[in-house]
Amino acid sequence: MTTQTKHFENTTILVTSATGKTGRRVAERLAARGATVRAGSRSGATVFDWEAPETWAPALRGADAAYVAYYPDLAAPGAVEAMETFGRLAAENGVRRLTLLSGRGEPEAVLAEEALRAAASGAELTVVRAAFFAQNFNEGLLAEGVAEGAVVFPAGDTAEPFIDADDLADVVVETLTADGHAGRVHEVTGPRPVGFAEVAAEISRASGRPVVYRPVSETEYAQLLAGFGLPAGEAQWLAALFGALLDGHNASATDGVKRILGREPRSFTEFAAEAWGGPGA
Repeated sequence: MTTQTKHFENTTILVTSATGKTGRRVAERLAARGATVRAGSRSGATVFDWEAPETWAPALRGADAAYVAYYPDLAAPGAVEAMETFGRLAAENGVRRLTLLSGRGEPEAVLAEEALRAAASGAELTVVRAAFFAQNFNEGLLAEGVAEGAVVFPAGDTAEPFIDADDLADVVVETLTADGHAGRVHEVTGPRPVGFAEVAAEISRASGRPVVYRPVSETEYAQLLAGFGLPAGEAQWLAALFGALLDGHNASATDGVKRILGREPRSFTEFAAEAWGGPGA
């Protein structure tokens, strides 16, 4: 665990995708530590849109550090070019420290990581490769299905060491506010792999209502996403990405959270109890 935490009262940090699952949490934690936070979003006080590169330089200007959470995913087409441009602008504007959110086991994402590292030469870059978020079941793409009683996903019987977004945000803040992380790649997960059937059982137990896991093929999942209004090409790409990530090669836990924060990550059981338990569940 890093102990050389800096005083950030006079530090300005840009948080990209600041209304997202991780960006919102990172921004709140940085503000609590006394940093001046630029919460970048399409409609906020700091305008930042990954689909509008003209918004990047104004948001970076005068910032000391930045949390880089690329949308839709670092493995997406165009991510390498986006990281090259963003990194160049960060260097030109004197940004000294960058933390990049990446995914575990995504070869295409590694190319984007390398592009940012090369373009932002002179800046301290830390890469945080995260497992699948536990919050995807109550804040993300799976939340609607869960509310209707089913986890529908192309994961077969593969297990995943889901990470709590609060743990991830704590890790990101540590890398932005403490020394010793420059040039490092941290892989962060929950404490153990959990199968999707077990996820459904944990949600059922916490909420007091039945939730089942219904595995589907990549093709079926793409059709399901298209039925919700996602463009067909994007739906097919997303389904293929999930199929590739959940083929078993990520079904192991790491000690990343404990090494960085000095404590164990929160389990899916603990997450579910908080998310679905209590009055009104």
